[in-house]
Amino acid sequence: MHICTNIAVKLVSHGYEVPPCTNGNQEAEIQVMQLASDLFRRYAEQSRLLTGHLPPPDRRIQEFLDDALSTTGVEINLPTNAINMDRYGMARKLSLPDDPNVNEFHNSENSSYKLCNGVLHNPFNDRRTTKGVFHIADYGLPIPADKIKVPLITYAKLLEAALKPPNDLNLLPYTDKWSKPIHSMVSLMLRPLVCPEVPGVSPERRLEVRFFVPGGCISNIDFVESIFGNAGDPTLPENDSGLDKHWTGTSSCVVLAPRKYIIYCISNLELSNSTQLTHSLIPDTTFTPDTTTIRHS
Repeated sequence: MHICTNIAVKLVSHGYEVPPCTNGNQEAEIQVMQLASDLFRRYAEQSRLLTGHLPPPDRRIQEFLDDALSTTGVEINLPTNAINMDRYGMARKLSLPDDPNVNEFHNSENSSYKLCNGVLHNPFNDRRTTKGVFHIADYGLPIPADKIKVPLITYAKLLEAALKPPNDLNLLPYTDKWSKPIHSMVSLMLRPLVCPEVPGVSPERRLEVRFFVPGGCISNIDFVESIFGNAGDPTLPENDSGLDKHWTGTSSCVVLAPRKYIIYCISNLELSNSTQLTHSLIPDTTFTPDTTTIRHS
């Protein structure tokens, strides 16, 4: 099936209105949509009834967050309506507009270009190191001396903000030229290899990682997928790490929150010791708690 048809089916199944693909087999795509229209309506109704239901990896992460943040008074809920990238290459196609005459896309966080040999993604901030910006919440194991410790409530508040990106940041580049553009977060599941198999000694071991990204930053999904592959649909039993003997027992979650947006959120969050916390989180800015503004030094 053509990747444009895959994308159309994916978006329609989420309840979005999708015009015919501009550079694919429109007739075949229309036939697929007509044949599957009843299935889409049934799927939409089942999804409505299962609102709040999480796939196995998300449920494991959610249970950890519920336990870890129980003392903060902040309730964090992982997205249940994010568009999952369950096929390799879908994220790359979605990172550029669905228009054969448009070869680039720009927003406040990155620029994507269609090249003769693939794509080029240029993020607004391209740090090659985490030195001075790697913060760890004060929870669980001791914090390494070279990392910056922040209170658990700070982590909870920032995570809460990161999971609610602004509408313009959620714009899916593929739909930028549509009459009704789609705004949504997107997700990805990875199963990176941790320990390779040693024949006759030990089997391979893999961990599971879930990515949640604003739709406008889907190029980041393309990047990590190109390195670690795609582990498919997290809702399917065959992709459940808990049923796989090769699982390490470790679940990870990555939530992309662009720095400029986080700075804005910090300036509007009510945090105890806000001056100290903000200087810790943003060492190269000046914070004025009385006016809740950020001034770059």
